[in-house]
Amino acid sequence: MKKKSFSILLTALLTFSVMLSACSGGNNSSKEKNDPAPTTNGGDTTAVVVEPEAPTEIKIMLPLNTTDTPPDTIKIELEKLTNTKLTYQFFPADSYEEKLNTSFATGSLPQVTYLKNQATFVQMKESIKDGQFWEIGPYLSEFPNLSKLKPEILNNTKVDGKLYSLYIGRPLARQGIIYRKDWADKLGISAPANLDELYEMAKAFTEQDPDGNGQKDTIGVVDRNELYYGAFKTISAWFGTPNTWGEKDGQLAPEFTFSQYVDTMDFFKKLRDGGYMNQDFAATSKTDAVNMFTSGKAGLYIGGSMQDIDTLNKDLIKNYPDAVLDTHSMVAGPDGKFAQWMIPGYNNVALFPKSAVKDEAELKKILGFFDKMMTPEVANLMFWGIEGTHYTVVDGKAKPGDDKELIEREVKGYKDSVIGEAETNGMYQPYNILPGRIHAEELVLENVKVGVADPTAALDSATYVEKGVELQQIITDATYKYIYGQIDKAGFDKEVESWMSRGGAQIIEEYNAAK
Repeated sequence: MKKKSFSILLTALLTFSVMLSACSGGNNSSKEKNDPAPTTNGGDTTAVVVEPEAPTEIKIMLPLNTTDTPPDTIKIELEKLTNTKLTYQFFPADSYEEKLNTSFATGSLPQVTYLKNQATFVQMKESIKDGQFWEIGPYLSEFPNLSKLKPEILNNTKVDGKLYSLYIGRPLARQGIIYRKDWADKLGISAPANLDELYEMAKAFTEQDPDGNGQKDTIGVVDRNELYYGAFKTISAWFGTPNTWGEKDGQLAPEFTFSQYVDTMDFFKKLRDGGYMNQDFAATSKTDAVNMFTSGKAGLYIGGSMQDIDTLNKDLIKNYPDAVLDTHSMVAGPDGKFAQWMIPGYNNVALFPKSAVKDEAELKKILGFFDKMMTPEVANLMFWGIEGTHYTVVDGKAKPGDDKELIEREVKGYKDSVIGEAETNGMYQPYNILPGRIHAEELVLENVKVGVADPTAALDSATYVEKGVELQQIITDATYKYIYGQIDKAGFDKEVESWMSRGGAQIIEEYNAAK
C-alpha cells in the first residue's frame, strides 16, 4: 500500500510540474521561438532533436592533367553540397598508368578509382571479371540522377554484359586541327582542304619564316608519344583507315592490316624526313608538345580535342600577344571523302574496388555522392568552379572568368572527373567568345556526321583483355620504327605476323565470334 500511495503522489507531483512549465512557457515568447517543435504522443510532449548525418568519407584517385595539384577551394564547397569528407589523390597523367598498376598490385586502390582512358579500362577488364570491383548496374535505378546516364554509352562500358563503372561523357568526335591562323594569313595559306594541302601547310610553316624573325626556328606539326590521342589516329582516319577495327571480306580485322594505315605511316615519315614535325615525337610527352606549341615553335597541333584551343590560346598569347588560333577538321582523304574516328561516348570511367569498399551499404553511400554530383549545382561547381569567381552566367551559359590561371589551378583537376555530360547532369553549356572555340563547337557537330565508330567497342575478347596492351606495344613500336626509317614495309609486316602469332589471331577470331 505504501508503494502504491507513493506512486500516486509522484504522479500527481509530476503532473503539477508539467502544468507549471506549460504556464510559464506561454509567457516566454523568446523560448518558444528557439525551442525545437514538440511532438505529441499519447498526451506526452517531448522535444525531438534530429542529429545531422555524419559526412561520408570517400577517397578518390584520379589522373591530373595540370602541372600542380589543385588547392582545396572546390573540394571544400563540394563537401558542403554533398555532406562528404573527401580525400583526392591526384597523380600526373603522364605516369598515371604506372601508379594505377602499382596500387592495384598492392591492394591500395581507394574507394573510387578513375582510370586514365579507354586503354586502361581494357587493362582492368580481366580483374573486373575476376570480381575485384563492384558491379553497380543493379543499384542505378535507386538513384534518380545516375539513372539519367545514357544507356548506349553505359552499354559500351559493360563487361560480360554487366555494368561496373560510371562514365565521364565526352563528345563523340572532338578531334581536329588547332593551327596558327596568323601564320597562315601571313603566308597566304587557307585551312587545308585535303591531306596534300595539310602537308604543304606543315612545310610552309617550317621553311617560310612564318613568325618573321628571320630565323629557321619553326616547324609545322608538333606531335607527342601517343598514336591514339595524338596526330596519328586523326590523320589516319582522314586517310580512310577504320576506327581501330574494320570490316575486310566480311570479317573484323585490326586497323593496321589495312593499306590506309600504311599510307598514314608514309605520310608521317615524309613529314619527319622533311623536318616538318618534331623529330623525337615518339619520345615527346603531351606537356612538352603543348609547350612547344605555346612557345611559338610549331604551327599545327593535331588530334586530341579542338576544345583545347582555349588553354592553348591563353598560354600562347602570353608569349605572342598578336597570335591568332583557329580550328579545322574537314580534311578530305585521297578519295575525296571526309571521315572522323569516334570514341564510344566516354573517355574515362570510375571503378569501385572491393578491396576498399567493404560492403553494399558503403557502396550505396558512395553512389549517393555521385548521384549528387549529377545535379546541376554540383556539376557546375566541379566543371566550371564557383560562380562569380571562376565564371559568370551569360544568356544561360557559363562564361569563364578572365583569370585563366586561377581556373586552371583551382578547377581543372576536378573538371576532369564529372560524371555524365550536360544533357544528363544539367550543367551549363559554355559561353564562348574566342572565334576559334566557337568554330570548334560547330566542327564537333559536323564531325559526327562523318563519324566512324569502333565496331568492337561493345564486344569482348578474353585474349585482348589478357594480352591486348602487350600486343598493341608491338604495333606501336613497329609504327614508330617505320616512321623513323628503322624498318621498311617488309619489317612492319614481320611485326604484324608477330602480333598474330602471339595472340592476335585469337583476338580476331574472338571478336568475329562475338559480333
